Amino acid sequence: MIAYVKGTLEFIYDRSVVVDVNGVGYLVNVSPETISRLPSRGTALQLFTYFQSGDSGQSLHGFLSQEEVRLFTLLISVSGIGPKVASAILGAMSPQQVILAIVAEDTLALSKAPGVGKKTAQRVMLELKDKIKTTNTWEDTGISSTAIAIGASGTKQDATDALLALGYGRTEAVQAVLEVADEEMPADAIIKLALKKLSRS
Repeated sequence: MIAYVKGTLEFIYDRSVVVDVNGVGYLVNVSPETISRLPSRGTALQLFTYFQSGDSGQSLHGFLSQEEVRLFTLLISVSGIGPKVASAILGAMSPQQVILAIVAEDTLALSKAPGVGKKTAQRVMLELKDKIKTTNTWEDTGISSTAIAIGASGTKQDATDALLALGYGRTEAVQAVLEVADEEMPADAIIKLALKKLSRS
């Protein structure tokens, strides 16, 4: 397993880059979104990677954060989801947005990624929701393990339901509630604070 490559960014292509590590050039597949965040050629670069080996050959998939790698690994574990679709999802959404969409069962948000239809989005929700909730490694995305459990009943869920009834999207409602709610805060207080936050966004 190659956990990361660290060297000089030598070449940038449409969906891949070459990183020179001590005279050896590593071809790494990346999404267009990742390419848009890369430094200029000739500068130092570290990409966290997922090494794929199969009948079609071997390849490296690169990301700028470890959270993206973890999500990529989870996404390709879903039946029918390959590296191309997983990269498209991570190219269209941040790790935080992907996690929130899965937890909130927001198929519309996920299906906005290229190559992801409604059925594919539903399959992602079905197979990953419980895995996301039982994985305690999402702190770097700004989502705590406690916040990920918002799907359970309680004041946070009640506040989310109220925002949905007011016409807000599921993911934005969940995100607003997570950002303003404190423990033991009643639902009406959460709703008021969430509405203020949403009105400013």
